[in-house]
Amino acid sequence: MIDLPANWQEQLQNIDWGKVQEKVADYGPALKVIKDTWDKETLAEISQGNLFVSDKMLNEVIAKNIKEDSPAKSVVLESKANGRLNVTVDTAKIGKVELSGEVKEFVHDGDKSYMVYRVRERNIPNHGLMSWVFSRISLAMAQRMVGKLEISEDLPVEIKHNSVRIDYSKVLAESDFGKTMFHGHRLLDMIEIEKATPKEGGIMFQTKLNVPDDVKDDLKALLPQKNK
Repeated sequence: MIDLPANWQEQLQNIDWGKVQEKVADYGPALKVIKDTWDKETLAEISQGNLFVSDKMLNEVIAKNIKEDSPAKSVVLESKANGRLNVTVDTAKIGKVELSGEVKEFVHDGDKSYMVYRVRERNIPNHGLMSWVFSRISLAMAQRMVGKLEISEDLPVEIKHNSVRIDYSKVLAESDFGKTMFHGHRLLDMIEIEKATPKEGGIMFQTKLNVPDDVKDDLKALLPQKNK
């Protein structure tokens, strides 16, 4: 692995994806996944180490995965400046369930991908419902970094007292992003998520972009010259 140069973000903005696809045939499948997963701005933010994802975007992703027969009619996240992540779940059977807590861990590193949320002031009610809710929350949070993830009804969720731990590593590994190789390297290994911190209006993810030397060299060789 390498340390990214100071002007790497500028270089990312100038990548001509069309030329990459034309000149390097084996990049084709990876290029499609990359373009479907990231825009240039997102990739630049990830490389800088911080990616902000708004509550609005997260709530839209969650809403798309709620069906007529789902145990909840809606799930709404509200990130606060004090680091709290509030969750409001509206159900037909028991009405509204409101939680306020902290994202203690949100990690993706190679084959290790999980989230830990701790509720403040109370234990987590209705474990079956909360397993369903937090599996969708964790996948919505990961989606901006790794692209669309298929909802799995058997996502490993562990609830103890006031903490819930969701392991989304298998879902990520089985996604298009997880199965794609780029120049002999897994896309899955090129990005790390170290932390997720709620801020006012959204969540700030602390990220790291790991770009192997050979991939970096190939991309740099295809960048337009500054004087052109």
